[in-house]
Amino acid sequence: MTQESIRVAVLDDYQGVAAGLADWAGLGPGVAVDFLREPVPPDAAAARLAPYAVLCLMRERMVLDAALIAALPALRLVVFTGARNPSVDVAALRARGVTVCNTRTGEGGAATAELAVALMLACARHLPRELAGMAAGRWQETVGITLAGRTLGILGLGRIGARVAAVGAALGMVPVAWSPNLTAERAAAGGAALVGREELFRRADVLSLHMVLSPATRGIVGAAELALMGPDAILINTARGPLVDEAALVAALRAGALRAAGLDVFDREPLPADHPLRALPNAVLTPHLGYVTQGTYRMFYEDIAEAVAAWRRGAPIRVFDGG
Repeated sequence: MTQESIRVAVLDDYQGVAAGLADWAGLGPGVAVDFLREPVPPDAAAARLAPYAVLCLMRERMVLDAALIAALPALRLVVFTGARNPSVDVAALRARGVTVCNTRTGEGGAATAELAVALMLACARHLPRELAGMAAGRWQETVGITLAGRTLGILGLGRIGARVAAVGAALGMVPVAWSPNLTAERAAAGGAALVGREELFRRADVLSLHMVLSPATRGIVGAAELALMGPDAILINTARGPLVDEAALVAALRAGALRAAGLDVFDREPLPADHPLRALPNAVLTPHLGYVTQGTYRMFYEDIAEAVAAWRRGAPIRVFDGG
């Protein structure tokens, strides 16, 4: 492959840190790298991204569908972070002859599990309100609950769910779990007892979601499932927003049918400024921070730069082999 000049776009660099986390200059003088901090609106994406031969995507923040791919004739390489990216139409890219590479996953599993537990504690002890009160000069306005002795329900006992179960057990919680193909033996190996689907919702004092989003799991927590939970229950979602029927959750929180919800993921991201969840006092919200750590970001961006350099040499690495 000739070393012609190319333009590279690093998308959704929200914190403005990408430039300092990899050796972009090492790509050579023929590579111009632009770091885009603000999300590119879908209706402006074709025009905004048209000059770029390489797009570097942070997880699922940017939707790269067949229509947009068709509108980007200069595109030759896409690198996305993590093991998979359902927001990218890989088949359409391959049909166009565009190389698709991904990165290692970093410490996101541990980081997401830790954030899930942090959200549990924040909901149980009303931390957002008390932190805001201290900053405003107020003093002690709420009465919280302990997690010790309570039932921790885990919907999806994979790698992250098992980590959450272990931390919950260390806090004195009793982990139980359900997912469609979970067996009693696998549940025990993951540190939880297997229960039935409805029993999970009924028993969980805290319910933490750790399932992959698919057509089968979209909306797996809806109005009926929320109704099975008690008014003192806490819902935690650090997996994917559409696992939960967002309108049903807003209604349940408004009605006091749940104690609180700790949410790191949403149907639409970034979450609109006027979204009703932002106005609910029993909603503890974080802006999809699950995998956002220094270690993971450094690995992601170093892997991206390495992938671009390898592709320019004609020997691409970590070529995505999934669907």
